[in-house]
Amino acid sequence: MAITKPMLSGEVGSPGISAAIYGVDAFAAAPFRGNPAAVCILDGPAPLSWMQSVAAEMNLSETAFLYPVAGGWSLRWMTPVVEVALCGHATLASAHALWVTGRLREAEPAVFQTRVSGVLTCVREGDWISMDFPACPTRDDSGPGGVLEALGCAAVEVGRAGEDVLVQVSDEQVVRGLRPDMARLATLPMRGVIVTARASEGGYDFVSRFFAPGAGIHEDPVTGSAHCALAPYWGVRLGRTEMRGWQASARGGEVRVRWKGDRVELLGPAVLVWRGVGGG
Repeated sequence: MAITKPMLSGEVGSPGISAAIYGVDAFAAAPFRGNPAAVCILDGPAPLSWMQSVAAEMNLSETAFLYPVAGGWSLRWMTPVVEVALCGHATLASAHALWVTGRLREAEPAVFQTRVSGVLTCVREGDWISMDFPACPTRDDSGPGGVLEALGCAAVEVGRAGEDVLVQVSDEQVVRGLRPDMARLATLPMRGVIVTARASEGGYDFVSRFFAPGAGIHEDPVTGSAHCALAPYWGVRLGRTEMRGWQASARGGEVRVRWKGDRVELLGPAVLVWRGVGGG
């Protein structure tokens, strides 16, 4: 289905900015599931302040901004309040948007140049998309004081995974039943917190949820970047390199992972939900 949004245009101390913008549900095979992202395709670079304003206007967990460069596409990601170093679902959404709009042939890989996370490549595998991302192993770290109190749970294990804290809890039902104190979580020195447990149903290997109120996201529906940490974390504990994860948010979504040492392949489907065209 397609829903046309209002025209997008902007001028922030520069000539008008023309953009095509798309709404894509990532890690979803049907609309209104998985994790929604806005994908803003530009002709060239745009001011950071303009991109941040657009992301705030979209008010989704991530808005992706991309434009063509030599060898692929420049890609940046914004929450409603900050730019982030890596975002899985908005990368998946960006690749899907390039293919379904004909900017790339379906047999072509989508190659993204990013500011911090290097080159990210997406390829089609049938109806699913595979993304090649850097792995993010968890290191021993008790995390910032107060994280467990804010989550309202006890932990089996706590560690640091890049900018995030990873908390393993006793079972799947603890993960599903969490009602964190978001105001308290927002004050802690971290991007977000990944809460995970071994899965007990649905044929999945592990379940997770992701909370990042300090980055403007109370709960992210399906978080690709978190699975860069979850893949090696559960790979070691389960003795597996290929696993199925379920992110147990209200919308929910499956992420399949292939752990390959210092890289992780994340796999999921995506669907285009709406599109709009703007000019300034």
